[in-house]
Amino acid sequence: MDKTITIYSTPTCHFCQMTKDFLKAKGIGYTDYNVASDLEKRQEMITKSGQMGVPVIFIGDEMIVGFDKEKIASTLGVAAE
Repeated sequence: MDKTITIYSTPTCHFCQMTKDFLKAKGIGYTDYNVASDLEKRQEMITKSGQMGVPVIFIGDEMIVGFDKEKIASTLGVAAE
């Protein structure tokens, strides 16, 4: 897989954790930015996505807002289970 995965998240976000757990279970690496403490990355997330809520996930150029397991799996070409 050659798609770079970036997740903008916060430590207390249940859906953020579900996203990271799903990727870990599939053995897929990602870069995670904690937008609760990293103000620069928070602004980057808002500028790129127009979103204030997390998670905001970028898989290559594709943006997914929230934990949409089916869409994440489809975009990555992996099973959703």
